[in-house]
Amino acid sequence: MSMPYDPPLSTYRPISQLNVPAHEVERAALPTVDAHIHLGRWLSDDGDWMVKDVPALIGMMDELNLRGMVNLDGRWGRELAENIERYDAAHPGRFATFCHVDWSLAAEPGFGEKLAAQLRRSVAEGAAGLKVWKDVGLRVRDHRGELLMLDDPRLDPLWAAVGECRVPIALHTADPVAFFEPADERNERLEQLNARSDWNFSGPEFPPFQRLMDAMEAMIAEHPATTVIGVHAGCWPENLAFAGRLLDTYPNFHIDIAARIAELGRQPRTARALMLRHPGRVLFGTDEIPPDRAVYRIHFRFMETGDEAFAHSLDDPPQMGRWTISGLHLPAEVLRQVYTENALRLVPRLA
Repeated sequence: MSMPYDPPLSTYRPISQLNVPAHEVERAALPTVDAHIHLGRWLSDDGDWMVKDVPALIGMMDELNLRGMVNLDGRWGRELAENIERYDAAHPGRFATFCHVDWSLAAEPGFGEKLAAQLRRSVAEGAAGLKVWKDVGLRVRDHRGELLMLDDPRLDPLWAAVGECRVPIALHTADPVAFFEPADERNERLEQLNARSDWNFSGPEFPPFQRLMDAMEAMIAEHPATTVIGVHAGCWPENLAFAGRLLDTYPNFHIDIAARIAELGRQPRTARALMLRHPGRVLFGTDEIPPDRAVYRIHFRFMETGDEAFAHSLDDPPQMGRWTISGLHLPAEVLRQVYTENALRLVPRLA
Protein backbone atom coordinates (compact mmCIF):
# COMPACT_ATOMS: atom_id res chain seq x y z
CA MET A 1 0.00 0.00 0.00
CA SER A 2 1.57 3.26 -1.15
CA MET A 3 1.67 6.28 1.09
CA PRO A 4 -0.48 9.30 0.06
CA TYR A 5 1.36 11.84 -2.05
CA ASP A 6 0.91 15.28 -0.52
CA PRO A 7 2.94 17.86 -2.46
CA PRO A 8 2.94 21.56 -1.51
CA LEU A 9 0.05 23.31 -3.18
CA SER A 10 2.48 25.67 -4.92
CA THR A 11 3.84 22.72 -6.92
CA TYR A 12 0.45 21.18 -7.75
CA ARG A 13 -0.21 21.27 -11.51
CA PRO A 14 -3.15 19.00 -12.30
CA ILE A 15 -3.78 18.17 -15.97
CA SER A 16 -7.44 18.33 -16.91
CA GLN A 17 -8.89 15.19 -18.42
CA LEU A 18 -11.90 17.07 -19.77
CA ASN A 19 -12.57 16.43 -23.46
CA VAL A 20 -14.59 19.30 -24.92
CA PRO A 21 -14.57 21.21 -28.25
CA ALA A 22 -11.66 23.61 -28.69
CA HIS A 23 -11.20 26.31 -31.34
CA GLU A 24 -8.04 28.17 -32.21
CA VAL A 25 -8.84 31.79 -33.08
CA GLU A 26 -5.80 33.15 -34.89
CA ARG A 27 -7.20 36.64 -35.56
CA ALA A 28 -10.25 38.65 -34.61
CA ALA A 29 -13.32 37.95 -36.69
CA LEU A 30 -13.82 41.68 -37.21
CA PRO A 31 -11.46 44.69 -37.26
CA THR A 32 -10.84 45.37 -33.59
CA VAL A 33 -9.72 48.23 -31.34
CA ASP A 34 -7.79 47.49 -28.17
CA ALA A 35 -9.14 50.34 -26.06
CA HIS A 36 -6.76 49.69 -23.14
CA ILE A 37 -3.07 49.14 -23.82
CA HIS A 38 0.26 50.46 -22.53
CA LEU A 39 2.81 51.56 -25.12
CA GLY A 40 4.70 54.39 -23.41
CA ARG A 41 7.51 54.62 -20.88
CA TRP A 42 5.60 55.27 -17.67
CA LEU A 43 5.28 51.62 -16.60
CA SER A 44 8.34 50.12 -18.25
CA ASP A 45 11.01 48.50 -16.08
CA ASP A 46 13.90 50.25 -17.81
CA GLY A 47 12.35 53.66 -18.50
CA ASP A 48 12.42 52.98 -22.24
CA TRP A 49 9.43 52.55 -24.55
CA MET A 50 7.21 49.60 -23.72
CA VAL A 51 7.26 48.69 -27.41
CA LYS A 52 10.71 49.13 -28.93
CA ASP A 53 9.73 48.46 -32.58
CA VAL A 54 6.54 50.24 -33.65
CA PRO A 55 6.50 48.92 -37.26
CA ALA A 56 6.74 45.38 -35.86
CA LEU A 57 3.80 46.17 -33.58
CA ILE A 58 1.77 47.36 -36.54
CA GLY A 59 2.68 44.17 -38.38
CA MET A 60 1.35 42.17 -35.43
CA MET A 61 -1.80 44.31 -35.38
CA ASP A 62 -2.43 43.60 -39.06
CA GLU A 63 -1.86 39.90 -38.47
CA LEU A 64 -4.40 39.87 -35.62
CA ASN A 65 -6.95 42.18 -37.31
CA LEU A 66 -6.39 44.99 -34.82
CA ARG A 67 -7.21 48.25 -36.54
CA GLY A 68 -6.26 50.48 -33.62
CA MET A 69 -5.03 50.84 -30.04
CA VAL A 70 -5.67 53.33 -27.25
CA ASN A 71 -2.35 54.08 -25.53
CA LEU A 72 -2.97 55.04 -21.89
CA ASP A 73 0.60 56.20 -21.18
CA GLY A 74 0.65 59.81 -22.39
CA ARG A 75 1.21 61.53 -19.04
CA TRP A 76 1.56 65.29 -19.71
CA GLY A 77 3.91 67.88 -21.18
CA ARG A 78 6.92 66.56 -23.05
CA GLU A 79 6.03 62.92 -22.32
CA LEU A 80 2.60 63.39 -23.89
CA ALA A 81 4.13 65.09 -26.92
CA GLU A 82 6.63 62.28 -27.45
CA ASN A 83 3.97 59.58 -27.16
CA ILE A 84 1.76 61.38 -29.68
CA GLU A 85 4.70 61.89 -32.03
CA ARG A 86 5.78 58.23 -31.80
CA TYR A 87 2.33 56.70 -32.22
CA ASP A 88 -0.60 58.95 -33.16
CA ALA A 89 1.18 61.32 -35.55
CA ALA A 90 3.48 58.74 -37.10
CA HIS A 91 0.66 56.25 -37.75
CA PRO A 92 -2.63 58.13 -38.18
CA GLY A 93 -5.74 56.14 -37.36
CA ARG A 94 -3.84 53.34 -35.65
CA PHE A 95 -3.18 54.90 -32.25
CA ALA A 96 -4.81 57.39 -29.87
CA THR A 97 -2.98 58.48 -26.73
CA PHE A 98 -4.63 59.44 -23.45
CA CYS A 99 -2.99 61.87 -21.02
CA HIS A 100 -2.77 61.87 -17.23
CA VAL A 101 -2.77 64.82 -14.87
CA ASP A 102 -0.06 65.54 -12.32
CA TRP A 103 -1.59 64.46 -9.03
CA SER A 104 1.28 65.98 -7.05
CA LEU A 105 -0.65 69.23 -7.55
CA ALA A 106 -3.21 67.92 -5.04
CA ALA A 107 -0.92 69.17 -2.26
CA GLU A 108 -1.37 72.78 -3.48
CA PRO A 109 -4.26 75.20 -2.91
CA GLY A 110 -6.77 75.37 -5.76
CA PHE A 111 -5.60 72.06 -7.21
CA GLY A 112 -8.92 71.32 -8.90
CA GLU A 113 -8.63 74.31 -11.22
CA LYS A 114 -4.94 73.63 -11.80
CA LEU A 115 -5.65 70.03 -12.82
CA ALA A 116 -8.48 71.22 -15.08
CA ALA A 117 -6.16 73.69 -16.77
CA GLN A 118 -3.54 70.98 -17.28
CA LEU A 119 -6.16 68.67 -18.79
CA ARG A 120 -7.29 71.38 -21.21
CA ARG A 121 -3.70 71.98 -22.30
CA SER A 122 -3.12 68.29 -22.88
CA VAL A 123 -6.25 67.94 -24.98
CA ALA A 124 -5.25 71.00 -26.99
CA GLU A 125 -1.87 69.32 -27.55
CA GLY A 126 -3.52 66.16 -28.86
CA ALA A 127 -4.59 63.94 -25.95
CA ALA A 128 -7.59 61.81 -26.94
CA GLY A 129 -8.76 61.21 -23.37
CA LEU A 130 -7.75 61.15 -19.70
CA LYS A 131 -6.46 58.13 -17.79
CA VAL A 132 -7.14 58.18 -14.05
CA TRP A 133 -5.32 55.48 -12.14
CA LYS A 134 -6.02 53.74 -8.83
CA ASP A 135 -3.57 55.97 -6.95
CA VAL A 136 -6.49 58.40 -6.59
CA GLY A 137 -8.25 56.98 -3.56
CA LEU A 138 -5.33 54.83 -2.47
CA ARG A 139 -2.22 57.03 -2.39
CA VAL A 140 -2.79 60.63 -3.59
CA ARG A 141 -3.06 63.00 -0.61
CA ASP A 142 -3.97 66.65 -0.20
CA HIS A 143 -2.04 69.29 1.74
CA ARG A 144 -3.46 67.94 5.01
CA GLY A 145 -2.15 64.45 4.24
CA GLU A 146 -5.66 63.08 3.70
CA LEU A 147 -6.45 60.66 0.89
CA LEU A 148 -8.08 62.31 -2.11
CA MET A 149 -11.25 60.52 -3.24
CA LEU A 150 -12.91 60.67 -6.65
CA ASP A 151 -16.03 62.34 -5.21
CA ASP A 152 -14.09 65.14 -3.48
CA PRO A 153 -15.86 68.35 -4.62
CA ARG A 154 -12.49 70.00 -5.09
CA LEU A 155 -12.05 67.74 -8.14
CA ASP A 156 -15.29 68.88 -9.77
CA PRO A 157 -13.47 71.40 -12.04
CA LEU A 158 -11.36 68.57 -13.48
CA TRP A 159 -14.28 66.25 -14.18
CA ALA A 160 -16.26 69.13 -15.69
CA ALA A 161 -13.31 70.08 -17.92
CA VAL A 162 -13.15 66.54 -19.29
CA GLY A 163 -16.79 66.82 -20.31
CA GLU A 164 -16.26 70.26 -21.82
CA CYS A 165 -13.34 68.93 -23.86
CA ARG A 166 -15.56 66.07 -25.11
CA VAL A 167 -13.04 63.34 -24.33
CA PRO A 168 -13.58 60.25 -22.15
CA ILE A 169 -12.01 59.26 -18.86
CA ALA A 170 -10.52 55.77 -18.62
CA LEU A 171 -11.05 55.33 -14.88
CA HIS A 172 -9.33 52.67 -12.77
CA THR A 173 -10.27 52.78 -9.12
CA ALA A 174 -9.65 50.05 -6.55
CA ASP A 175 -8.42 46.62 -7.74
CA PRO A 176 -9.67 43.02 -7.38
CA VAL A 177 -11.71 42.66 -4.21
CA ALA A 178 -9.28 40.03 -2.93
CA PHE A 179 -6.56 42.69 -2.79
CA PHE A 180 -8.55 44.37 -0.02
CA GLU A 181 -8.79 41.16 2.04
CA PRO A 182 -6.08 39.62 4.25
CA ALA A 183 -3.44 37.73 2.25
CA ASP A 184 -4.11 34.41 3.93
CA GLU A 185 -5.17 30.85 3.04
CA ARG A 186 -8.70 32.07 2.17
CA ASN A 187 -7.57 34.65 -0.39
CA GLU A 188 -8.18 33.56 -4.00
CA ARG A 189 -5.40 35.86 -5.26
CA LEU A 190 -2.82 34.79 -2.67
CA GLU A 191 -0.18 33.80 -5.23
CA GLN A 192 -0.53 37.16 -6.96
CA LEU A 193 -0.31 39.06 -3.69
CA ASN A 194 2.74 37.06 -2.66
CA ALA A 195 4.38 38.13 -5.91
CA ARG A 196 3.23 41.77 -5.56
CA SER A 197 2.94 42.74 -1.92
CA ASP A 198 2.43 46.38 -2.99
CA TRP A 199 -0.99 45.34 -4.32
CA ASN A 200 -2.22 44.40 -0.85
CA PHE A 201 -4.66 47.11 0.24
CA SER A 202 -6.09 45.34 3.28
CA GLY A 203 -4.39 47.54 5.85
CA PRO A 204 -6.00 50.33 7.88
CA GLU A 205 -4.15 52.96 5.86
CA PHE A 206 -6.39 52.19 2.87
CA PRO A 207 -10.11 52.86 2.47
CA PRO A 208 -12.52 49.92 2.21
CA PHE A 209 -13.25 48.65 -1.29
CA GLN A 210 -16.89 49.74 -1.05
CA ARG A 211 -15.88 53.33 -0.25
CA LEU A 212 -13.93 53.49 -3.50
CA MET A 213 -16.90 52.15 -5.47
CA ASP A 214 -19.22 54.66 -3.82
CA ALA A 215 -16.86 57.51 -4.69
CA MET A 216 -16.75 56.43 -8.33
CA GLU A 217 -20.52 56.25 -8.57
CA ALA A 218 -20.94 59.64 -6.91
CA MET A 219 -18.53 61.22 -9.38
CA ILE A 220 -20.32 59.66 -12.37
CA ALA A 221 -23.69 60.80 -11.05
CA GLU A 222 -22.48 64.34 -10.37
CA HIS A 223 -21.07 64.82 -13.89
CA PRO A 224 -23.59 63.47 -16.43
CA ALA A 225 -21.92 65.37 -19.28
CA THR A 226 -18.60 63.60 -18.68
CA THR A 227 -18.04 60.22 -20.34
CA VAL A 228 -16.50 57.68 -17.97
CA ILE A 229 -15.14 54.26 -18.95
CA GLY A 230 -14.94 52.12 -15.84
CA VAL A 231 -11.99 49.98 -16.86
CA HIS A 232 -11.53 46.39 -15.73
CA ALA A 233 -15.25 45.59 -16.15
CA GLY A 234 -16.45 48.61 -14.24
CA CYS A 235 -13.76 48.15 -11.56
CA TRP A 236 -15.78 45.38 -9.86
CA PRO A 237 -15.84 42.32 -12.15
CA GLU A 238 -16.55 39.96 -9.26
CA ASN A 239 -19.96 41.65 -8.96
CA LEU A 240 -21.30 42.39 -12.43
CA ALA A 241 -24.63 43.46 -10.92
CA PHE A 242 -22.79 46.62 -9.86
CA ALA A 243 -21.63 47.44 -13.40
CA GLY A 244 -25.07 46.50 -14.72
CA ARG A 245 -26.80 48.87 -12.32
CA LEU A 246 -24.47 51.73 -13.22
CA LEU A 247 -24.97 51.08 -16.94
CA ASP A 248 -28.73 51.07 -16.40
CA THR A 249 -28.64 54.27 -14.35
CA TYR A 250 -25.98 56.52 -15.90
CA PRO A 251 -25.92 57.01 -19.69
CA ASN A 252 -22.43 58.54 -19.43
CA PHE A 253 -20.96 55.32 -18.00
CA HIS A 254 -19.18 52.62 -20.03
CA ILE A 255 -16.92 49.69 -19.17
CA ASP A 256 -14.03 47.83 -20.76
CA ILE A 257 -13.00 44.20 -20.22
CA ALA A 258 -9.25 44.84 -19.94
CA ALA A 259 -7.26 42.38 -17.81
CA ARG A 260 -10.45 40.81 -16.47
CA ILE A 261 -11.32 37.85 -18.70
CA ALA A 262 -10.30 35.63 -15.77
CA GLU A 263 -13.22 37.10 -13.82
CA LEU A 264 -15.67 37.42 -16.71
CA GLY A 265 -14.91 33.96 -18.04
CA ARG A 266 -15.76 32.18 -14.81
CA GLN A 267 -19.26 33.72 -14.99
CA PRO A 268 -19.81 33.55 -18.76
CA ARG A 269 -23.61 33.56 -18.71
CA THR A 270 -23.72 36.65 -16.49
CA ALA A 271 -21.02 38.41 -18.54
CA ARG A 272 -22.74 37.59 -21.82
CA ALA A 273 -26.10 38.82 -20.55
CA LEU A 274 -24.51 42.12 -19.51
CA MET A 275 -23.02 42.65 -22.98
CA LEU A 276 -26.27 41.70 -24.70
CA ARG A 277 -28.13 44.20 -22.52
CA HIS A 278 -25.62 47.01 -23.10
CA PRO A 279 -23.81 46.28 -26.39
CA GLY A 280 -23.15 49.97 -27.00
CA ARG A 281 -21.41 50.52 -23.68
CA VAL A 282 -18.72 47.81 -23.49
CA LEU A 283 -15.24 48.16 -25.00
CA PHE A 284 -12.71 45.47 -25.84
CA GLY A 285 -9.29 45.86 -24.24
CA THR A 286 -6.46 43.71 -22.90
CA ASP A 287 -4.21 45.87 -20.67
CA GLU A 288 -1.27 43.78 -21.85
CA ILE A 289 2.21 45.09 -21.03
CA PRO A 290 3.51 44.80 -23.73
CA PRO A 291 1.07 43.45 -26.39
CA ASP A 292 1.33 39.69 -26.93
CA ARG A 293 -0.03 37.61 -29.84
CA ALA A 294 -0.90 34.57 -27.74
CA VAL A 295 -2.77 36.66 -25.18
CA TYR A 296 -4.83 38.33 -27.90
CA ARG A 297 -5.78 34.91 -29.22
CA ILE A 298 -7.05 33.88 -25.79
CA HIS A 299 -9.18 37.03 -25.75
CA PHE A 300 -10.57 36.37 -29.23
CA ARG A 301 -11.42 32.81 -28.25
CA PHE A 302 -13.18 34.14 -25.15
CA MET A 303 -15.22 36.67 -27.13
CA GLU A 304 -16.05 34.61 -30.20
CA THR A 305 -16.40 30.94 -29.22
CA GLY A 306 -18.50 28.88 -26.85
CA ASP A 307 -15.49 26.83 -25.76
CA GLU A 308 -15.50 25.69 -22.15
CA ALA A 309 -12.85 25.30 -19.47
CA PHE A 310 -9.78 26.78 -21.17
CA ALA A 311 -6.85 28.70 -19.70
CA HIS A 312 -7.24 32.44 -19.27
CA SER A 313 -3.49 33.01 -18.95
CA LEU A 314 -0.15 31.84 -20.27
CA ASP A 315 1.15 31.67 -16.69
CA ASP A 316 1.47 28.34 -14.87
CA PRO A 317 -0.06 28.58 -12.38
CA PRO A 318 -2.26 31.52 -13.43
CA GLN A 319 -1.72 34.23 -10.84
CA MET A 320 -5.09 35.84 -11.55
CA GLY A 321 -6.90 32.75 -10.33
CA ARG A 322 -6.52 28.96 -10.39
CA TRP A 323 -9.56 28.38 -12.55
CA THR A 324 -10.47 28.10 -16.21
CA ILE A 325 -12.86 30.21 -18.27
CA SER A 326 -15.56 29.63 -20.87
CA GLY A 327 -16.29 31.68 -23.97
CA LEU A 328 -19.09 34.16 -24.55
CA HIS A 329 -19.88 33.31 -28.19
CA LEU A 330 -21.18 36.83 -28.79
CA PRO A 331 -23.49 37.50 -31.75
CA ALA A 332 -21.84 39.27 -34.67
CA GLU A 333 -23.77 42.51 -34.16
CA VAL A 334 -22.71 42.69 -30.49
CA LEU A 335 -19.15 41.72 -31.31
CA ARG A 336 -18.95 44.53 -33.86
CA GLN A 337 -19.92 47.11 -31.26
CA VAL A 338 -17.69 45.78 -28.49
CA TYR A 339 -14.71 45.13 -30.75
CA THR A 340 -14.83 48.37 -32.73
CA GLU A 341 -17.79 50.70 -32.93
CA ASN A 342 -17.95 51.79 -29.29
CA ALA A 343 -14.27 52.70 -29.26
CA LEU A 344 -14.52 54.62 -32.51
CA ARG A 345 -17.45 56.62 -31.15
CA LEU A 346 -15.66 57.52 -27.90
CA VAL A 347 -12.22 57.97 -29.49
CA PRO A 348 -13.01 59.33 -32.97
CA ARG A 349 -9.35 59.83 -33.86
CA LEU A 350 -9.20 56.08 -34.52
CA ALA A 351 -12.00 56.37 -37.07
